[in-house]
Amino acid sequence: MKNSKIGFVTGLTAEAQLLRQTGFAVAVGGGTPEGALRAAEALVAGGAQALVSFGLAGGLRPGLKPGTVLVPSAVFESTQTYTCDTWLMELLGGSTGRPMLAGHRIAVSPGDKALLYRRGRADAVDLESGAVARAARVRGVPFAVLRAVADPAERALPPAALEGLKENGRIDLPRILLSVLRHPGQIPRLLEVGRDAARARKALQARVRRLK
Repeated sequence: MKNSKIGFVTGLTAEAQLLRQTGFAVAVGGGTPEGALRAAEALVAGGAQALVSFGLAGGLRPGLKPGTVLVPSAVFESTQTYTCDTWLMELLGGSTGRPMLAGHRIAVSPGDKALLYRRGRADAVDLESGAVARAARVRGVPFAVLRAVADPAERALPPAALEGLKENGRIDLPRILLSVLRHPGQIPRLLEVGRDAARARKALQARVRRLK
């Protein structure tokens, strides 16, 4: 299958930039399930014959380090299980063996993440893969997931990390700065989040270079 027939759904424009010059079709969903569903449907309507959920994820399995690249075997969403396509997983570097959890809100605290992990033993959680999987099933096309852990299971996210994304997938710097002004004590944790997100994007970029 040609790269142009494989559609990648990303949450952030920064994630979409990692796919430049690969030849893959790309659509930005803005980091929400609803936006990811619209992006996936637009890609299929535009001729995509396979879908990939791409970007960052929150770690659920204890000990999983930021920058760990995941190609999950399936996506769990409520009572549904969506099995990832074998050929696509091989294209993306091979399955890492465990499932991904489709979340509907960000898992903020270590306690939240531990509860989610106990429910399905998923490696990680993200807000878009479930919507991409649903779109793929409805449209009758194969799908897979390529994501990197940016937020380990052991860390609580600072408030600014929950407010920094616009609907178009761009970072909302004014809202982040306002949150920092309100809660200056979060700065060290916020810097740590930024460093780990950069590590995850670097790992994804290295994997993408092998897909060309």
